[in-house]
Amino acid sequence: MKHISIGELDVSRIGLGAMSMSGYYNIGDGSDEESIRTIHRAIDLGVTHIDTAEIYGPFTNEELVGRALKGRRDQVVLATKFGLVSHASGGPRVIDSHPTNVRTAVEGSLRRLGTDHIDLCYQHRVDPNTPIEDTVGALAQLVVEGKVRYIGLSEAGSATIRRAHAVHPVAALQTEYSLWTRDPEAELLPLLRELGIGFVPYSPLGHGFLTGEIRSPDDLSDDDWRKTNPRFTGDNFQRNLRIVDEVKAVATEVGSTPAQIALAWLLAQGDDIAPIPGTKRVARVEENTAADGVELSVGQIERLNNLTPAVGERHDEGNMAVIDR
Repeated sequence: MKHISIGELDVSRIGLGAMSMSGYYNIGDGSDEESIRTIHRAIDLGVTHIDTAEIYGPFTNEELVGRALKGRRDQVVLATKFGLVSHASGGPRVIDSHPTNVRTAVEGSLRRLGTDHIDLCYQHRVDPNTPIEDTVGALAQLVVEGKVRYIGLSEAGSATIRRAHAVHPVAALQTEYSLWTRDPEAELLPLLRELGIGFVPYSPLGHGFLTGEIRSPDDLSDDDWRKTNPRFTGDNFQRNLRIVDEVKAVATEVGSTPAQIALAWLLAQGDDIAPIPGTKRVARVEENTAADGVELSVGQIERLNNLTPAVGERHDEGNMAVIDR
């Protein structure tokens, strides 16, 4: 597995997002044991970048990752996120990046993860009620104390990134980016490269759509959150299948899977991009990590660059409302 730098952090070019291990994507039966095997297999394949968050579960995903990394903690760059749980009032799904909440969240994450430091600690969503300078200042103090090594932001807009970076260096931005979510290319990617900030795309497989294995909304269980995602509903679903069909055509040419093509395209966008495809299956982590060895021709990259944009917002109205733009 090739490595790149995000900020000053050395990570495997392909990481592992752990969110789906805690019930966010209900694709068949799963278990903590299978999830732990998946994390172990990822590490064995050279993955050194594991991503979780306190809101996943909530809390149970960090506990799971902590169990999986027992005895292997020094083999990975461990990332987690705070800010979608208010520990003082409101609880889960309440945005809170007040300095007091930041410290409480980080202390809790350390405990659940079974570690004395977090390698990369992200603000999960920008808090409109707390100046970013105050939040980053609290994180900077945790860096001084050795509890956090590097600071990250998730779904932050350009102005917020500049303000945060002026207080303390930001190592990475985590935002959705894939063949069907190209938004970061216009403004965010140039800014990150100007400031020397790494980019960690989440949902690089379009919430599973780009794998080509979801051909109908009926393929999703009733309690799968994608049932309410605008790109998975109504006419949008059928129109977005055209993107998948083109990805599958390239995959046939290369002798790879659609998921590997989607990841290979993303890796071709720059050596400062470290996607974190999520899975809870050993077979999937084997498939995803193999994308590191897939080579696309200039013509194939151009074809993928020119795909028809996805139809529909990338999140529902409520989730889009809390994205800093």
